[in-house]
Order: sequence, then C-alpha cells, then structure tokens
Amino acid sequence: MAKHLMVLGTASHVGKSVLVAALCQIFSRDVAVAPFKAQNMSLNSWITNTGGEIGIAQAIQAWAAGIEPTVDMNPVLLKPKGDRMSQVVILGKPAYDRRAGDYYESINEISGVVDDAIKRLEKTCDLIVIEGAGGAAEINLYDRDIVNIGTARSVRPPIILVGDIERGGVFASLYGTLALLPDDIRVLVKGFVINKFRGDYSILAPGISEIEEITGLPVFGVLPYADIAIPSEDSVSIPDKMVQHHNHDHDPHQQHQHQQHQQHQHHPIDIVVIRLPRISNFTDFEPLETFANVRYLPLNSDLGDPDLIIVPGTKNTTADLKEMQTHGMNARIIDAAGRGTPVIGICGGYQMLGHTITDCGFEDCETEIAGMGLLNVTTTFERYEKQTQQVTKQVTAGGPILETIRGKTVTGYEIHTGDTTSPHPVFGDDGCIDGSGLVFGTYLHGLFENENIREAIFRYIYAKKGMSLEGISFGVATKEEGIREFAEIVEKCVDISAIRTILWGSPPDHKPIADRTP
Repeated sequence: MAKHLMVLGTASHVGKSVLVAALCQIFSRDVAVAPFKAQNMSLNSWITNTGGEIGIAQAIQAWAAGIEPTVDMNPVLLKPKGDRMSQVVILGKPAYDRRAGDYYESINEISGVVDDAIKRLEKTCDLIVIEGAGGAAEINLYDRDIVNIGTARSVRPPIILVGDIERGGVFASLYGTLALLPDDIRVLVKGFVINKFRGDYSILAPGISEIEEITGLPVFGVLPYADIAIPSEDSVSIPDKMVQHHNHDHDPHQQHQHQQHQQHQHHPIDIVVIRLPRISNFTDFEPLETFANVRYLPLNSDLGDPDLIIVPGTKNTTADLKEMQTHGMNARIIDAAGRGTPVIGICGGYQMLGHTITDCGFEDCETEIAGMGLLNVTTTFERYEKQTQQVTKQVTAGGPILETIRGKTVTGYEIHTGDTTSPHPVFGDDGCIDGSGLVFGTYLHGLFENENIREAIFRYIYAKKGMSLEGISFGVATKEEGIREFAEIVEKCVDISAIRTILWGSPPDHKPIADRTP
C-alpha cells in the first residue's frame, strides 16, 4: 500500500507548496512519488497533457517528482471570479460557478471526488506527499474542511507542521495550531519545520529546545530565507512585485521574485503589466523579470513611458474591461500604442484589445461591450465551455518584433472561454496582429517561456533604445533547476532520515539540529 505524508501550515503562504515540491524530488530518487492537494484556490493554473486544469503548484510538485501532472493531483480547483463567486473546476474541467455558501452545501459530493482521486494515485505510487491549504487550525471550518482535516481523516498520514518565522511569533503559531487541532488529527503531527529564517541560529536555539519540550515533538529543521526560481502559486505574491509594496509576506519562491524585482528596479528596460482586479496566470510574465523592470500597475496609475505594455489574462474579461474603462486605463493604453509603444494582450487581455466583446449571458448580463479597438477582432461568449490544451504553434506574423523569428515554433497552453475571429493571426491560427506589427494578442499562456520570443522582444526594444545586445543571453533558470536547488537546501537543513523512519521504519541516521542549521 502507498504511504502518505502530509504538510500542513500554521497560515497561508508559510512555504507548504515548495516544501512539498522538495520532498517529492528527494523521495522520488528511491520510490514512485506523487503530490496531492484536495482543493486549491488559485488563478494561476496549469493544463495537463490531457487538457485538464489544475493549480500550478501541483504541476510544479509533479515535475519535482519526475512525473507528468494529472488532474488527480488537484481534483478540486476554485478560481475566484469576484463578489464571493468562484468557478469550481472538478477533475480538470469547469463544473459550475458557486458562491461560498452554496459550494459548502455540496461538500459531501466533492469529498467523494477527492477520495476517489487519491485512491487512483495510490495504485501507481509508493508515496503521496499531501499539501494542506491555508492555516490548519481553521476551527470554524472543521466540519467542511476537505483539504486539511478531511484529507487527514481519510488517509491518516503522518503530518509535518510548517511555520513562517518571517511573520513573527513562530513558536506561538506552531503551538497554537497544534493545540487547536482536533484530538484525532493532533496525534498525527510528528514534528515541525520552521521556514524563512534569517539571523543567528544560536539566538533561535533556546526556543527550539523549549517548543520540543513543551510539545514532545521534534523540530525537523530550520529552512533559510531562500532565493529560488519557482513560479508563484497565487496572487498574494503580486504586491511583492509592485514598487509601492515591499513588506508583504511571501513564500521562498516569491522571495526570489521579490529580490529579482528589487535588483532590476532601475533596469533600462521597463515593462508594465496591467494589474487587473481578477488577473490570472501572471506567472506568464515572470520569465521577463530577469531582463527588465516588470511593474504590475494598478488601474488608477499612470503608465509612465514603458518600453512594453502587457494586458494579462483575467477570470472575468468583461468585468475587468469595464473597470479599466472606469479608471481610464484603456484610454492610456490606446494613447501609448498610438505613440508607438508595443502592446501585447494575453488571453483575456487579447480579447480586450479587440473591437467588441459580446456576452450572451455567460460572464455578464450586458450584451456587448466595446474593447480598445487596437486589434481587428471580435469575441463572443456563448457557452459555458472552456478550451484547455497544450499547444505548439508556428510564428506566422512578421513586423518589427516577430519578423526575426517568423517560421519558428513556440509552445504554450490555452485556458479560455469565448470565440475570437481574427483576419491576421500571429501563431498559426491563433491571435491577431495590427498593421504596425507592434500590437498583438494571443491565447497562448506561457508565451514568454519561449526563449525565441524573449529574444525577439528584447532585440526590438534594445535596438529602439540604441543599446547593444552583445554578450546578452535570454535564457532563464528552468523550473526544474529551481526545484533542485531548493531540494538541496531541504536535504541540508531538514532531518530527512527521521522522516524516512516515520514513513518506512528504516534505521535512523539522525543528525543533531545544530548540524543542520541554515
């Protein structure tokens, strides 16, 4: 029978997802491992090779385990649409929209979906590493919590509890969470991990000894504040990317992005990503952060004089477009495009760049809304059906940016509703480009993961600014490299042999925690 290991947190964004990814990689060297998260809430998602949509964190964890992501790894995905409404994606396919109260009324049915998914994983894996959600001790939700308490009761796994020392009060949060867990779940907790430590370990050590004595549980390790390249799990990390917000908490993978942003704040290349209220899949733009100052700009902001404007995807195109119009951001983008600033629209952003969006009751009760008119396309929403697939396309458009890579291939994935007609496609049959070649849109998420796209864009910008490209490479650290780097940190700082003993009863090779300090 498959073994299970569960990682719970004292709060949201304490580092559960990256620790699960690291454990998946470490244990996959010896046994078949799969990640699992019963229910995720995120607008950053990934499309499996069968066309199913899951949270991007579980895709990252699957890659860490050396396997392809599947919908069983995240059987329920909630995608917030605003006004307490979420799209409920079950086993990779959109099922319905629900308000929070209505969703919980169907929790028994959803629990069955979760149980079936984990049973299918058990048939092919030796170990399933389970990620919890938010804080484990949400006492108001215990009767309907399928992702923490429900999953723990279903499979009875040993549990590691993670606390974030950056937030302050880490010992109180570990102790308090443990104390508030139901009796039958508390006994499953086998130890703690303290995350994002910076400073002198000797000052922390007395607290570790005290928490171990009070709880009778070991601290398996203390992880340092790390600098790694792993895509962000959800929009909590966006404030870390914005110039006016530098003090928000963030996961180790978000720390990397935040530090990268600080490093390039005064980079000569300036890219603006419009911070839509319901922005989705903003991980699309993280590959650009290595080479430019990428600003995530709220709708009430001035654009300044950027070298490139990106209108991103959104969970509700018509609602976000109307908010852009209310704040005048659409007019500022139109004005910038008229002055020769390149504009790229991704997914919902592509739809917004067209002439009109006709909504036949799917997203909004309004029949038609005017777009920005920068691209000669129209979009119609007619059915509750989402197109989700991985794709490989050929660059078929030219112009000042794309001509240098015309005929080359790009890869990406589609997650969209609505049908868009275009007389001037960009990538095979996808997208549209204007007459200047400086404004184009596409349904391809992951576009900037392609090195040839990055090079084409920066080659144009560098030339326009009279800057030399000599000696510059537009390769970026891969997700796999970031995962491997963090796994090495975890192996150094966490007592993996003790966790192995808990799982399989293998002889312990315990190293004192003082020998495993960051």
